[in-house]
Amino acid sequence: MGVRRMHQELTNEAEPLNIKRIRRLMRLMGLEAVGPKPNLSKPQLGHTIYPYLLRGVPIERVNQVWSTDITYVPMASGFLYLCAVIDWYSRFILSWRLSNTLLADFCAVRRCG
Repeated sequence: MGVRRMHQELTNEAEPLNIKRIRRLMRLMGLEAVGPKPNLSKPQLGHTIYPYLLRGVPIERVNQVWSTDITYVPMASGFLYLCAVIDWYSRFILSWRLSNTLLADFCAVRRCG
């Protein structure tokens, strides 16, 4: 919760609070909102910038370009991890797997289902 949301939650008509006081107290307690921080898109010094190898390549047929992605799905007792392989031309999901651990064998190349 950020300062504005905390202000909404804590303020009532009988006891109004100043938003600057809430900001100061949150800073003293080390509380901060969960969200993206500024300048997340800027690369770190020394990090390698890899070229985009498909720039200018027309994707004209099935099985020409595949991609894979790993994402997490929040659950009540933790996370499930989803790995999927997708064909770019047809947008068909070629393979997918779910796992409750993010181990290397979970993402290894093999046929699923």
